[in-house]
Amino acid sequence: AATAPRIPPTRLALHHFDVNYSLQLKDLWPSVRVGLLCEQKYGALLNNFAAVDHVTQELELLEAADFVSEAPKKAQRSQRGAAAEEAGRGESMSQEGSGEGRTVMQAETMTQAEMSPPLLASVGSNIKCYTFPKGNITRFRPARPDTLGLLNYYLMDAASLLPVLALNVQPDDLVLDLCAAPGGKTLALLQTGVCGHLAANDVSISRTKRLYEILHSYIPREIRETVSVTSYDGRDWGQLEGGTFHKVLVDVPCTTDRHSVMEQDNNIFHRRRTKERQMLPMLQLQLLMAGILATKPGGEVVYSTCSLSPLQNEYVIE
Repeated sequence: AATAPRIPPTRLALHHFDVNYSLQLKDLWPSVRVGLLCEQKYGALLNNFAAVDHVTQELELLEAADFVSEAPKKAQRSQRGAAAEEAGRGESMSQEGSGEGRTVMQAETMTQAEMSPPLLASVGSNIKCYTFPKGNITRFRPARPDTLGLLNYYLMDAASLLPVLALNVQPDDLVLDLCAAPGGKTLALLQTGVCGHLAANDVSISRTKRLYEILHSYIPREIRETVSVTSYDGRDWGQLEGGTFHKVLVDVPCTTDRHSVMEQDNNIFHRRRTKERQMLPMLQLQLLMAGILATKPGGEVVYSTCSLSPLQNEYVIE
């Protein structure tokens, strides 16, 4: 008897996204689709614990720029442009009132926009991540150790830093990274240099081993002593250490959209993982609730995924 041909999980993933994201994103989906299918571009997260002055110079000579410090500048320019456009519309609609009054109102608008908390969080961050400009397909060379054996930068998707920046860690904060492995966000949290204590947890023991390797490759021993690495089921954390942390990062397992359309290995769209994929929103909700319970009164929780799916994002939060 003939057997049905096996459809690769990458094709199943792309078909699933075509059906669902085309309805969600409408005219934006074709360009987003191209982005998902393009080769991944990495950012170089500088290791503040290594000697990196010469590395910064080398990267800038290659036309790479620190997107963390550049983002607020770009946002401010955009906000100034929007404010100017708004002022221009107001002037064209009415000639009443003095020009001086309009200028003051525009300046106040820009000041409020420029001093918004997300921008302040980025400006005050010690995190530096270099990326190449749009259209530049240069690849970063492998990281090299300094005289103490610490690697000078960590290659990661630059967007993965956004949850860390949003967490806005303050001096002496007790911080929990609930789903920490393989370790990029944990490493970024340590680059802030202000964590009072960092708890890095992941349910997977094999992935936790990778986390240990990253810590030993990038972080000096005296800083590693401020980090506790565990392999508990994150859903139980609220019962283990409830009301303990000032800041909690809940970067949950998800469909990992880019991986799903590009890689066959460990692909959640494999047919044998169908039920696991369908149960993801429930798992994500349970992890988020555990993160909230682990947070001190008045603390902050950041929830993040690597997926465009509303079921795994907005609906979990709501």
